[in-house]
Formats: sequence, C-alpha cells, structure tokens
Amino acid sequence: MPLADYGVLCGTLHRHFRDEPDTQGRWFHVNLEVDAPDGRYRCAVDVDSKHSAIGVQWKVLTLAASVLEPASALLPGYHDLARTSGSGAIDFQRHPALADRSGRTPARLRALLDRLSPPHPWVSGSCLEASRALEPLLVPGRPVLVWGEPFDHGGPGVHNVHQNQGDPYDSQWWSDNGIWQDGATMTRRGDGWYDVFLSKFSTQADRTGPDGHPL
Repeated sequence: MPLADYGVLCGTLHRHFRDEPDTQGRWFHVNLEVDAPDGRYRCAVDVDSKHSAIGVQWKVLTLAASVLEPASALLPGYHDLARTSGSGAIDFQRHPALADRSGRTPARLRALLDRLSPPHPWVSGSCLEASRALEPLLVPGRPVLVWGEPFDHGGPGVHNVHQNQGDPYDSQWWSDNGIWQDGATMTRRGDGWYDVFLSKFSTQADRTGPDGHPL
C-alpha cells in the first residue's frame, strides 16, 4: 500500500541545518524549518540512505510556477493531496515537468516543456555532495513548497521528502510504493520561478507500473 498520508507544505523558510554526523561521519538529512500559519514545521530532506551500499541520487532544476499549479497557488499551510495528476501531487516519472520526455511525449509538447524546465539527468554522489547541491536553494525568507508525508508524532513536520516509488521487492519499503506521492523541495525566487531539489536512492527503479512497483 502507498504512504499513509501525503501532501504539500506551503510556507516561508526560516532556516536549515544538517543532522549531526553519526560515528562514521555521515549526514542523513538536511532539515528545513518552515513557518506556516499554524506554527513552525520541520522538514527532513533525505540526502543519504544510511546504508553504504545504497547511494543517493539527486537533480537540481528550475521550474516556472505555472507548471506547478495548483500547488504553487495554494495558501500557506499543510495541504493533503490526492495521489492523482492535477491535484498538485508530484510524480518524478509522470509529472510533465519532471518526467523523462523521450518517447511518450509529443515533440511539440516536449519542446515547450524543455523551454519551461530543461531536462536534467540524475547525479550520483555522497550525502555531503547532495547536501551541498540542496543548500544554495535554502535562502531564509523564501517561500517554500515541501512535498512528502506528515510526521505522526514529534510536532508538525514532513518526512519522506524523496522518491516514494520503485523500491525493489525485497526492500523494507516495498509496501510504501505508490504513484503521485513523491517528495520534493522547491523554493520561490524573486523572479517567481522555483528552484527545485529532487532526490532518490540508487536502488529505486526509474520506471514503475500503476502500483508504483518497479517494471
């Protein structure tokens, strides 16, 4: 079954900080503190899997606000989202502005999307490199959108801010697979465009079926 809950937090970035290193010297999350009308949220953005054999992958890109509607037009606060196209949900493989456009996307539409959001390949590296890729987007005072699953304890916050589909059959996260429930972090620049950080793990498939399981 997919994640228990899924949605997007709309607010203003207060600050960010990394997890304390563990005994092996790794950082696991970059934490965002986001102000919303009902309080300050903590959002844990995954930049490592905690397993040395499972690498982190990420991409940084820029999107026009128009391709993120209706999420980019929501009022500040946390919003539950239906796991469907058009609800404001994110799917790395199916959202027109994020998915691989080769093959299935008509050439004219692909050309338009390439102008609004040029395609970017996944980058592989260490948790430190992923943190350094994310942190320039985290300008205090910027409006921010964070997609993921709300914490069920420990105060308001959002976690599972990464791809939430494509985990292999033998993975402990197989049951969390689902479509239109990926996590992402986006901050709005002064010109109205959004800087975007997406992350996934190397074991997660790039192509999934309607249940979010690997093809």
